[in-house]
Amino acid sequence: MKVLVVGGGGREHAIAWKLKQSPKVTHVYCAPGNAGTAEIATNVDIDPKNLGALAVWAAEHKIALTVVGPEAPLADGLADVFAEHGLKVFGPSKEAARLEYSKYFAKEVMLKAGVRTAEGACFTSAEEAKSYIKEKGAPIVVKADGLAAGKGVVVAETVEEALAAVDEMMVDQSMGDAGRTLVIEEKLQGKEASVMAIVDGETVLPMVVSQDYKRLLNDDAGPNTGGMGAVSPTSVLPDEKVAQMVEDIFIPVIRELWARGIRYTGFLYAGVMIDADGAVRVLEFNCRLGDPETQILMLRLQSDLFSALLAAVNGNLETVELKWTKDAAACVVASSRGYPKSVDDGKKIEGLFAPSERIVAFHAGTESGSEGEVVSKGGRILAVAALGSSVSAALDNAYANIKRISFDGMHYRTDIGRNN
Repeated sequence: MKVLVVGGGGREHAIAWKLKQSPKVTHVYCAPGNAGTAEIATNVDIDPKNLGALAVWAAEHKIALTVVGPEAPLADGLADVFAEHGLKVFGPSKEAARLEYSKYFAKEVMLKAGVRTAEGACFTSAEEAKSYIKEKGAPIVVKADGLAAGKGVVVAETVEEALAAVDEMMVDQSMGDAGRTLVIEEKLQGKEASVMAIVDGETVLPMVVSQDYKRLLNDDAGPNTGGMGAVSPTSVLPDEKVAQMVEDIFIPVIRELWARGIRYTGFLYAGVMIDADGAVRVLEFNCRLGDPETQILMLRLQSDLFSALLAAVNGNLETVELKWTKDAAACVVASSRGYPKSVDDGKKIEGLFAPSERIVAFHAGTESGSEGEVVSKGGRILAVAALGSSVSAALDNAYANIKRISFDGMHYRTDIGRNN
């Protein structure tokens, strides 16, 4: 069977890499893909925003299953368009994807479902938002309500920083429509973890826990990014507690969506904070897999991903059990000069190595140059992911191999996993 992966980042490269391993999959396509996916799949030059063109192409090429990687096409309604064309797609409907593209909606659903989360309020007025910040004080978190490519959250340590974030998002409109509405929350204290699952509307099939590192610089300094590295497992939230997360978080949310007439089918990601007492509260929901968490989860997954996703689309997820290697996994992200703001494109990447079952350089912001070389295009360029007998060993493998790679302006953190 033929599979289409929508997207062109590191997450999509990892998904395509895993889908290709299925004995049931005859060919993998990526739209638009990158230089890395071109080595394992056929890239299709269709913009993920062009939903109609994607649906027509998938129908013409008899695609058995389409897997949506990034959030933007889901927010635009890709799953709905594919359903109208009678095509099987793994990803939530536009209405269900509001859990990610509207922070306000997600907060409302969590509170109604009884899911523990941060105290906060929603604002469409900059002046009212500023008054709330001055009343509450800092530290405080300012979130753009809409999609902002993982960069719509400012964790402000001072009132002045929070007020500046309001001006940037609402007054200067640095994030466009995404910042027209803001959710302002208390800053939760503790350590973060990523809990993801496959959902078919009724059954929730959890994945092992991972932990990502959002800040650009060592010691969790610098601006927030889409993610600079990740590890799995993590002592912050042991895998043994995943079943409890399903009962406390995922099932209540799925039932609340059902009560609103919304059936959720797709990946569901809960970013959670664990405090010193072990209490868990939800920071956010994403309606897709995390990036770079996907890169390490695909290394640890031993089951057939295609079979699991097809079962979910067919409503048979209860028949599936996921198996995971006991080995740990870790990845380190290499980014461009200037990221996460302006970026320096077109830099030739040297030292890329052939992937194996235990070490892969997953491409994110890459493309083929005029002479067949691989060049940078974007902010996060690639993630070197590796397995190891322990998190420490996996990190050693990842760092040893990222040192083989170079391009002008290349940056990566050297302390991923230090606090695991």
